[in-house]
Formats: sequence, structure tokens, C-alpha cells
Amino acid sequence: MTNTILITGASSGIGRATAQLFQVKGWNVIATMRDPDKEAELTALERTLVTRLDVQDIDSISLAVDAGISRFGRIDALLNNAGYGAYGPLEATPLEKIRRQFDTNVIGLMATTQAVLPYFRKQGAGVILNVSSIGGRMTFPLGTLYHGSKFAVEGISEALHYELAPLGVRVKIIEPGRVKTDFGGRSFDFSNDASLTEYQPLVQALARALGPGSGAGTSPEAVAEVIFTAATDGADQLRYEATPDAVQLLAQRRAVDDATFFAGMRARFGLSAS
Repeated sequence: MTNTILITGASSGIGRATAQLFQVKGWNVIATMRDPDKEAELTALERTLVTRLDVQDIDSISLAVDAGISRFGRIDALLNNAGYGAYGPLEATPLEKIRRQFDTNVIGLMATTQAVLPYFRKQGAGVILNVSSIGGRMTFPLGTLYHGSKFAVEGISEALHYELAPLGVRVKIIEPGRVKTDFGGRSFDFSNDASLTEYQPLVQALARALGPGSGAGTSPEAVAEVIFTAATDGADQLRYEATPDAVQLLAQRRAVDDATFFAGMRARFGLSAS
């Protein structure tokens, strides 16, 4: 029987590359996105269903899962990939952006997982792959919302891997670093208020850190290969560091204590300890 994967956020970047890879590998693919009417390339592929799923619209989640089951008869893997990044001083961030951050990266992920779990439980098998980030294990200044959401993804996934193992369901966390996608434009939302002058040196320091070379990074296709490995290796491994910079940075983070790491970050962004 042909395996089937459901992917959220498949319109671009990691989600799109993963849909294409799994299709090439012979899987059925349920490629979901907020606006499937704009999609042509994935729609033309064999064994691929392109359908609407907005993780902030609970009804669309259940409809997408039902459509996938109706088309392919089963779902064997779920890739929770849809994401959004809100940065900026918390004081300058509207409440609606705070809600959107956690609705997308956390609540939406859990709601999609809930929708698929009854099928995994009945099958006695399944794989849940949650796209986190190095930002779920370490933080940068002004990333209170984004890092908070990705730390939540890490905790949710770690707890779920205990909860679901007796059901035959594996949970995997994918941790990319910098990836060559349009996340920095389409899915990156920076809030600032220039009248809050105390924050502006840090805002400018972050802009310098993220600006030059911001298009550099690992290809989404390489991250998709890591996701395919995680989905198919049958291992109990929980975390998969998905890019070379993720491997390097997370190793550096583990190698030092908090005080040393925080001092290095403060030096990088020109912050004082007080």
C-alpha cells in the first residue's frame, strides 16, 4: 500500500520541496495551503492532492484531512510545516500579532495533529513531523514571540513522543537554521515603534545581523531530505538538526553554560548585562 503524507504550508519553501520529494519517492501527497487556487505545479503531479488548509481556520483542517482520506484512504505521516515569524520589541507589538504568532505556530499545529490522531490511533502507526527551528533551542534578541512559539513546539513534541509511542505513533522534530526561502519576506513580520528610542540600538543591531547574507543558507530541498529520513528511518530519534549551521550553533550552545552564552550574545548585539 502506498504511503500518504499530509503537509501544511506546501505553497513554498520547505513545505513545497517536501511535497515534491515525497511524490518523487512514490508517496501520495496531500499538499495543503491557504490559497490552492493559485497552485499549478503541484496540482499537475500524480498521486498529489492540493487542497485548502489554513491552520487558523479549524474547519479547513478537518475538511483537508477528510479530503485526503477520501482520496487516498489513509494518512501515514503529517508534516506540520506552516509557520510565521513575529519579531520586534514586545512593547511595540500589537496583541493581534501576538495571537497570530501562537495561533499559527502552536494552536494550529496542535489542531492539525488532533485532526489526524484518530486515524493514526486506529492504524496503530503514523509519524508526526513538527518543523521547529534552532530558534526552539536558543534565542536572539527581539524574538520573544517567534522563539516562544518554537520553544512551545519543542515542548509539545517532546511530551507527545511519550504519549503517542504506545500507540505506534512516532514524533519527530525538524530543526533548521537559515534556509533559502522567502520566510524573511512573506512570513516574517517585524514590529517597531521609533518613538520607543530605548529599543532602537537593538533594532538596528538585529537588522545588521539579519541583513547582509540574509539570502544565504541551506536549500529547502536539503531540508526536505532530512524530513524524508525522519519520516522513514523507523528510529526513536526525536530531534533532527536539519542544516549545517543548526548543527554548529546548537553544538556551541550545548558546550557552554548560560552565563557564557548570554555574554556572547550581548557582545554580538552591543548589550549590557544590566
